[in-house]
This record gives sequence, C-alpha cells and structure tokens, in this order.
Amino acid sequence: MALRQFYKEIRGMKVREIPDYVKPKLSIDNVKKSFQRGLDKYHAKYIETDSIDPVYHVCFGGMALSYLVALPNERRHLEHKQHAKEHGGAH
Repeated sequence: MALRQFYKEIRGMKVREIPDYVKPKLSIDNVKKSFQRGLDKYHAKYIETDSIDPVYHVCFGGMALSYLVALPNERRHLEHKQHAKEHGGAH
C-alpha cells in the first residue's frame, strides 16, 4: 500500500529529480516519526481491542527468527554431508 502511494508520487518525475525527493523522507527524524506512527497504529488495532493476534505475531515471529538464525549452521552441515558423500566419507 505504501509502495503504491510512493509510486504514484514519483510517477511523473524525471529520474534525476527522484533523489532530491526521496532524501528528506529517509532522514533519521522522518524514519523515527514513521516508526512511531506504525507502533501507534498497531497499538490501536491490536492492543486496545484485546485481540489475540499479538500473541500469534510473537510466536510466528520467534519461529521465523530462530529459523533464520539456525539456517547458516544447517547449510554448513548439509554442505559438509554432501562433500563427504562425494568423496567417499563415512557419513
């Protein structure tokens, strides 16, 4: 939704005008305000309505994060296993 709005705003601009338009939007102050607005919207939508969804968000977010943290180790393990298989290892 936000990307669609951003596209509508820059659609008529020339390519060299876009950096001057985007630069103020990426300032630290503007990013902080946007993040705070997002937190306020989340609080109004889920916390104040006594919804169970935040519990789901924490559970699924934790599962996704743990998967991403373990992924490099799993890839190394699988590469080692494949290497041993190709070279006649005891694996």
